[in-house]
Amino acid sequence: MEKYTLSAQKREVVGRKVKTLRSQGLLPANVYGKKVKSQAITVSLKEFEDVFKKAGETSLVNLVLKNGKSEERAVLISNVQKDPVSETPIHIDFRQVDLKEKVSAEVPVELKGESPAEKTSVGTVVQYIDKIEVEALPGDLPEKFVVDITSLSEVDQAIFVKDLEIDKAKVEFKVDPEEIVVKVEPPQKEEEVAPAAPEVPVEGEVPAEGEAKAPVEEGTAPEEKKAEKPSPKE
Repeated sequence: MEKYTLSAQKREVVGRKVKTLRSQGLLPANVYGKKVKSQAITVSLKEFEDVFKKAGETSLVNLVLKNGKSEERAVLISNVQKDPVSETPIHIDFRQVDLKEKVSAEVPVELKGESPAEKTSVGTVVQYIDKIEVEALPGDLPEKFVVDITSLSEVDQAIFVKDLEIDKAKVEFKVDPEEIVVKVEPPQKEEEVAPAAPEVPVEGEVPAEGEAKAPVEEGTAPEEKKAEKPSPKE
């Protein structure tokens, strides 16, 4: 397994003032964990993005915290907050782990190949889940699940969680093994949408502001209310 290392510095700046850190290319973050006091730190945005592309959220990262003296911590990247517009990370949590204690993590699912069902337009491949929760020692967590869909040739064919290859002696699924990962669904037919019928104004209804009034045909006049005949007195 490839090892990833990331340098960090203790952080004193908190709250809204962290914007000044981001302008300097620094990413505010926190380290937390079981029996570990949460600590505010910063890492280089560029270095983090390089490591995150390779490690994801399931590979161990050696976080080297420099605070007078270097201190190494085994962590998993967790809770990556991103700017909604630029998609740039704006805050990160690092979960410190005990290498001898099992942890739960969500492992991403990646599809591989081309389905014959889709290639021949028999059906459409639908991915039901894109992450699967597992439990394992930090060093045994799978990087990702690669699902080969080249065997899916008919409608209703599916690949389940139980079909995925794992080392059952080291990794345990924390979801229902009968849960569908990917399935071939019948091609969806495009429904023709009928043009909407023009709205007929209700008699006596006042058009909304800016709305055109219904035209009145030439030579016609609105009906006059007929006078009601008084009822004969007894």
